[in-house]
Amino acid sequence: MSANTSLKKAITPLELWAIAVGLVISGEYFGWNYGWGVAGTLGFLVSVLVITVLYGTFIFSFTELTTAIPQAGGPFTYAREALGPWAALVAGYATLVEFLLATPAIAVALGTYVHFLHPAMPVTGTAILVYLLLTGVNLLGIRESAGFTLVVTLLAVAELLVFMAIVGPSFKTANFMKEALPIRWVGVFAALPFAMWLYVCIEGVATVAEEVKRPHRTIPIGYISGILTLVLLALGVMVLSGGATDWRGLTNITYPLPETIARVLGRESRFTGIFTGIGLFGLLASFNGIIISYSRQLFALARDRYLPSFLAQVSPKRQTPYWALLCGAGAGILAICLGNPDQLVVLSVLGAVTMYVISMISLFRLRSRRPAMQRPFRVPGYPYTPAMALLLSLVALGSIVYYNVQLSLLFLAGLALAVLYFYLTGKYKRVWLTSIP
Repeated sequence: MSANTSLKKAITPLELWAIAVGLVISGEYFGWNYGWGVAGTLGFLVSVLVITVLYGTFIFSFTELTTAIPQAGGPFTYAREALGPWAALVAGYATLVEFLLATPAIAVALGTYVHFLHPAMPVTGTAILVYLLLTGVNLLGIRESAGFTLVVTLLAVAELLVFMAIVGPSFKTANFMKEALPIRWVGVFAALPFAMWLYVCIEGVATVAEEVKRPHRTIPIGYISGILTLVLLALGVMVLSGGATDWRGLTNITYPLPETIARVLGRESRFTGIFTGIGLFGLLASFNGIIISYSRQLFALARDRYLPSFLAQVSPKRQTPYWALLCGAGAGILAICLGNPDQLVVLSVLGAVTMYVISMISLFRLRSRRPAMQRPFRVPGYPYTPAMALLLSLVALGSIVYYNVQLSLLFLAGLALAVLYFYLTGKYKRVWLTSIP
């Protein structure tokens, strides 16, 4: 292996759409249902609609940054360009927490799906095995990894459409409205992280920007088509699941869709088993997509001297960041062994919303200080669109911290360690020399 640090441009618009949707689609399969437990169906629907507005405005705003600065570092690169190296450190840390902890949460859900089909298969062992297998796929190269993501994402989208077609005829308003009123506004705010799980990680598209063919054209297509696809799937799956059966039995499990199918068709139905098996593709799509994202984030942080330089090494044959892939897998497997899925979801979303706040501030700063910067895509409705994204991100951040104090303190402790490492190693001095304040 060499110390080469360039990535291969190979991703097409269709593959970028698949990565955008694939990064998130596992959120339609599990995790969101925890929101029912704290807000009920109607209260959680309010949470989801608020978060849908957040992501709609955020993605249009974020696309401007991604096309203007198409680098693998994504949010931390934008923060460094706009706000300097210390803000970049916070953005990079938050993005790593988002991606590194989303992946083990998905892995545990995947293990649970397999256990649902074959009770003899252990959840943790299956999660670790799939982690190792998909890391191996990514070591083969971005061409192979993107192709794999495209196939499993198409299968996952098709399955969700089939799911809606099956449970739709069983939808009853009385089921959906059971114990839904009055709306508990405390629950609406407490449920925001689980609503975000329906969309979180779509911004990971930015981390493959250096590997996209014609990024100025391809990235807007991938982002906008991706968010539209996800909005339709999220609302359809959530509403129909809540009305097809007694939703109260789905609030604390990691396989709400197979359980809904089992209640509608019967547990002994052959289609229940087939659906659960195909459902693995949705989890695999996100699993693989986020592996791509966290490895590129580790690679970019190391290349720009925020992390040890060996993480930026790229295979000369495959042009993949092999050390970033291997170390990210190690961190994820450790999280599988130590964390609970709901805690991993909250921490991942906390990292995401922190990064959203910094990214929107970076957008305003770059518009103000670098008006002549080439911007192939400009956010419509500026400054109101990014202002709405920033406001809702701050509301979500405040809600998550308020209702998850211990996890928030854990997040801050990790950030403090990152800052201490950055300072004691003197890396901030070297980064400052190459940054654009």
